[in-house]
Amino acid sequence: MAQAADTARTVILTVDDDPGVSRAIARDLRRRYGAEYRIVRAESGDSALDALRELKLRGDLVAVILADYRMPQMNGIEFLEQALAVYPGARRVLLTAYADTNAAIDAINVVDLDHYLLKPWDPPEEKLYPVVDDLLTAWRTSDYRPVPATKVVGHRWSARSSDVREFLARNQVPYRWYSSDEPEGRRLLEAAGADGRRLPLVITPEGTALIEPEAPELAAHVGLATTPAADFYDLVVIGGGPAGLGAAVYGASEGLRTVLIERSATGGQAGQSSRIENYLGFPDGVSGAQLTERARRQAGRFGAEILTAREVTGLEVNGAARVVRFSDGSAIAAHSVILATGVSYRQLRAPGCDQLTGCGVYYGSSLTEAASCQGQDVYIVGGANSAGQAAMYLARGAKSVTLLVRGESLTASMSYYLIQQIEETPNITVRTRTVVEAAHGEGHLEQLTLRDADGGASELVDAQWMFVFIGAAPLTDWLDGTVLRDEHGFILAGPDLTADGRPPAEWGLDRPPYHLETNIPGVFVAGDARAQSAKRVASAVGEGAMAVMLVHRYLEQS
Repeated sequence: MAQAADTARTVILTVDDDPGVSRAIARDLRRRYGAEYRIVRAESGDSALDALRELKLRGDLVAVILADYRMPQMNGIEFLEQALAVYPGARRVLLTAYADTNAAIDAINVVDLDHYLLKPWDPPEEKLYPVVDDLLTAWRTSDYRPVPATKVVGHRWSARSSDVREFLARNQVPYRWYSSDEPEGRRLLEAAGADGRRLPLVITPEGTALIEPEAPELAAHVGLATTPAADFYDLVVIGGGPAGLGAAVYGASEGLRTVLIERSATGGQAGQSSRIENYLGFPDGVSGAQLTERARRQAGRFGAEILTAREVTGLEVNGAARVVRFSDGSAIAAHSVILATGVSYRQLRAPGCDQLTGCGVYYGSSLTEAASCQGQDVYIVGGANSAGQAAMYLARGAKSVTLLVRGESLTASMSYYLIQQIEETPNITVRTRTVVEAAHGEGHLEQLTLRDADGGASELVDAQWMFVFIGAAPLTDWLDGTVLRDEHGFILAGPDLTADGRPPAEWGLDRPPYHLETNIPGVFVAGDARAQSAKRVASAVGEGAMAVMLVHRYLEQS
């Protein structure tokens, strides 16, 4: 077996089935290179290949491989041929006896051998070190550099691969993408013992291989917190969009023990925005990802816990405690709760869209796919700000961007500054009174059927990319029977609960609900999930801060 050692340094690997020879060459290599390189020793071709695959999964580099020619089961040339598939950039040396020099010469053509050494190599200062020095110099000038990040191997038209990439990107987890049909992708699949039928394969920086991981498993392996540190808090914030992040920042900064729970990635819909240009204090605009990351770090600096990939399924009242239940059956409790669950994009019900979601049909901006749209024709469905921001972003590299708008114009739903920018961008076309009638494709989007909403005429167009922004639905079904909502699912609070001058029948307190307070005392709502909210980033952040002020008022009177 290969020896365990510090993973921080580049590896020189040696394999020889003779234990005495193996120890001797490892000893000589450590004497000269041990301070800068990690010397890994194996005593068979199979164990050496296992070591190489483990190193590959962990993202370590292998600079030089020295293999003995005469080994049972797998000789040195056979081993180096397989090692070449795992680490094509490593320099390869064959250790041979004098009688085997012809085999070594043949190996130069078979495995692109860099050098062969005759045994014994004494003195190493003359026969070993100069050779290895030259090989290390050549390796250092090559293009094989460490990739200290999560690796994702998937297929371009795999919906699950797209979901994983989006999850990592939106949670600010560095990763490298490898297509499963490219050489490096195939090498990683082989190193993980995967056949590529189930994708994506995710390899963590520590070398753990995950096949088709669900969000909670993935989050736990890439360093995102998923488990609460306590059972009871002053404040639980449900939802990590602008309202939730605002509440977490203000709650934690004002001394409340605060935990924020997010089912997917912080930022909400705003976090997917390529450019927000009308947010106060950013005259040059800011991307949703940048704004989200700053807010997340700010909340963490004040001591707020942020849990990712945890789905909340229930809210209960237990005396003065408000109990929040998770999908796995566990629960936490708090004095108060702020519901900042936000909204999700409505699904396009045209035939074919469900089957092609993640395979050319995307909801929201899905910025991880933007690079693949270079030089291609892109369709965007929707006429609000989010659609306009996506159009401006994608137009930078796409051949053309076509906005499909059901209404008469953009003026009713899009900010004036965005309409001006779209009009001034030559490769953006706006088609009003147009709807998507069907999406077509085998395995990925290939065509769209568009219909004129006035005349009814249909048109078939070629399309590989469609991004959908057609309004939002609140993520509040899990509150059914607990928190009062309007007919569209948005949460009622404050004045909306007392339209007739009286609080809800179950209220039970001698004061009316506070402005953002729901029908459950101590449970507040902020942001897009609230009925009649402004649906703007700035107002959502403001409501998050206001909700914390009202939490303080509630706690003082409890």
